[in-house]
Parts: sequence; structure tokens; C-alpha cells
Amino acid sequence: MSQLQAPFTGGPTLNDGVTMPWLGLGVWQTKDGEEVIHAVKSAVEIGYRSIDTAAGYNNEEGVGQAIRECGVPREELFITTKVRNPDQGYESTLQAFEVSRRKLGLDYVDLYLIHWPVKGKYRETWKALIHLQKEGLVKSIGVSNFQIHHLKNIIDDSGVKPVVNQVEFHPLLTQRDLLKYCREQGIQLEAWSPLMQGHLDLPLLQELAARYGKTPAQIVLRWDLQQGVITIPKSVHAERIRENAGIFDFTLSDDDVKALEELNQNHRFGPDPDNFNF
Repeated sequence: MSQLQAPFTGGPTLNDGVTMPWLGLGVWQTKDGEEVIHAVKSAVEIGYRSIDTAAGYNNEEGVGQAIRECGVPREELFITTKVRNPDQGYESTLQAFEVSRRKLGLDYVDLYLIHWPVKGKYRETWKALIHLQKEGLVKSIGVSNFQIHHLKNIIDDSGVKPVVNQVEFHPLLTQRDLLKYCREQGIQLEAWSPLMQGHLDLPLLQELAARYGKTPAQIVLRWDLQQGVITIPKSVHAERIRENAGIFDFTLSDDDVKALEELNQNHRFGPDPDNFNF
């Protein structure tokens, strides 16, 4: 069974040697407290081992409680969080990380990301992440929403490549140049909003879903995997979380992968990293 056919256990090896699951649960816009606790516990019970949160989501405490109560050993889980834009800078990032770690109730975080490339700050923020990794507080460090020029800046500054770049990625925003660059540099691309915030009524998706006996969401998530892109769909409903995991028992043909890629319109549902009011 290939990595792309192995539910929850398979995943790419990052450029620092750490293995990360192909599929995770995103908790953006999930309310702290019972909602996020239920979502995370449901995901873990179904088999998910990767949970993606952020300081800016304001639900790290609930995620941490779910981690403690889920019944799965901490070392079997892969927990990602991110530094908020207002906290960027060297010293302020170190302080912000301690706040996140305390809220999560963890000794270490598996993956810590810079949430957005805040102009004039993200280079110093990256140096803080390198420090946190050297201290053993973070296993892996990466970025989110970085364009090629942002990536080049931090790599040129530090000589340290991010292991992950988490970006908006879906059939309407295929980011081909960025994906190509990240592949060349050994940086793993990860998709946020892979399901286009629910805009799944594209005729091709409907056609492929019928042909493969899957849902449009499952078609998109499988498309992510077959391009070597990690995916973290968000849901608060156990049945949808389970549905999103049903992507390891079929394979899209090369022609269908290409047809989905050709839907690209460079359309963003979220902010543009180069034109964003940080």
C-alpha cells in the first residue's frame, strides 16, 4: 500500500526528517470550548492524527483540552499552531509561542508556522522560530501564505528552509509557480481552504464525483494528495470529518487530475499575501 493509500499513517517526510500526515483537521473559525473540543475528539476517534490551529483562531485552549482527553498518546499526534501577525518580531514571537504552548498545555509543538508574511517583521520572526526549534520547543518550523519572494528572503537570511508552506490551494487557485518552487526547494506545500469554502458546485466536480462514487469534497482532497500537497479541511461535524477522510481508497486518473488543474482562475477566497492589511 502506497503512502497515498494509507489512511492517517502515511505522510511525506519533511526536509528536517520529520514525517507529517497527509490529512489533518483544520479548526479555523471553530469556536473555542465545546465546538472545537468535539471536532478534535471526533477527528481523533475517526483516525486523524494531525490537528491545525493558530493563535489567531482563538481556540488553542479547547484544542489542548481535546488533546488531553482524546485517549491517544501525545507522541502519536501532530499539532500545528501559528504566530499571530501582531505578535511578530523576534522577542515578541518567543513570548507569543509561550502563550500558545501554555494554552495548548503541551511540552512541545510539532509544527510552528509564521501565519502571514508581515512586511518588516517576518524575517525576524523566522529567526525566532529557528531559536525555538534549537531549544527543542518546536520539532519543525515553517510558514503560511508565503510567496516565492518571501521564501527566498528568509532562506537567504538564515540558510534555513521552512519545512512547510501552508497556502490557499484548490482547483480555482492552483499556484503552479509556487508549487514548482517549493518542490525544487524541498518545501512541503499544504492546502488551507482546500474545499473552496464550500464552493463545490463546479460541473466537473459533480461529474467526477458521480464517476468515482465519491463526493465533490473527496474528489478535491484526493486531487491534493496526488499532487503531493498535504490537506487540512475544516469541519465541526463528525460525519463530514469522516467523509473528508474517505480519500485513501481510490485514485484519480492522470487525465482527471489535469482536468481539475485546468479549472484554475487564480481565484482567492482568502486574502492575497502581497496585498493584505496586516
